[in-house]
Amino acid sequence: MSEENKPTYLLYPDWDPLAETQPVQVKRPPRRRRTSALILGLILGILVALYLFAPLRTNTLILGIDRAPEGTYLARTDTMILITIFPLDPYIGMLSIPRDLWIQLPNGQNDRINTAHFFAENSEPGTGPEAAKQAVMHNFGVDVHHYVRFQFDGFKDFVDALGGIPIQLEEPAAGYPPGNYVLNGQQALAFVRDRQGTDDFFRMSQGQLFLRGMLSYLTKPVNWIDLVKAFPTLMRSVDTDVPIWLWPRMGIALLRAGPDGMDLRTISREMAQGFTTSQGAQVLAPNWTLINPMLMEMFGQ
Repeated sequence: MSEENKPTYLLYPDWDPLAETQPVQVKRPPRRRRTSALILGLILGILVALYLFAPLRTNTLILGIDRAPEGTYLARTDTMILITIFPLDPYIGMLSIPRDLWIQLPNGQNDRINTAHFFAENSEPGTGPEAAKQAVMHNFGVDVHHYVRFQFDGFKDFVDALGGIPIQLEEPAAGYPPGNYVLNGQQALAFVRDRQGTDDFFRMSQGQLFLRGMLSYLTKPVNWIDLVKAFPTLMRSVDTDVPIWLWPRMGIALLRAGPDGMDLRTISREMAQGFTTSQGAQVLAPNWTLINPMLMEMFGQ
């Protein structure tokens, strides 16, 4: 065969004239990778579930303080509510503590429980919440992990930023006849602090009634946009040591329980005996025989 008649494909020794007619080989992802991804997803799911629903109780002391000198928290606690959250059930309990309850303070002296915050802040600014926590732990025998402290003026602004809070009264309270109402900030503040014609026990009940109404409002998804808008107003008047990673866990428990699933209690008048101190102050002596069983039910301690 002459040079002119040689097949041209011999000039390309790697060329296969049948290659275009052969099936294309596609590499399949290794089965090991898919298995690893599934295992990783399962582990992450378990960790998230443990984070949200682990049987770990969180107790937080809510402190509402009176008017304080500008730029300070130097005031007594007008409101004290001990909240316990147990996500697994879920269980959310709220115990209102009378501000005139006569106890032993962390400094060793006997006084009203609402003075613990004031004396500590007066001695060293910033130590009030810890002193209030210690006062509750020492006298109630309940671990207090965190605190949330707010000023009532900020509370009023927060309610206004939400556009008001709906409440339902089954019986007369704070001058309102039974019925449905939407309270603005000023009205809400007057409602939770009203003591006209009643006493501190009625005031605590009204505070819990309003709190239930607020939580009912905030747990409805349709109102979450209002919460987002009002959140900066809330943060300007709130001081807390609750870590940010704990808020989702507490929020999920709150949503699961719902406002009607919360256990709201007070130290009632049957659990405290009124008396007058040697200085003439009218205070309440706790009856621990009646209080302790309630603490065991709510806090497991």
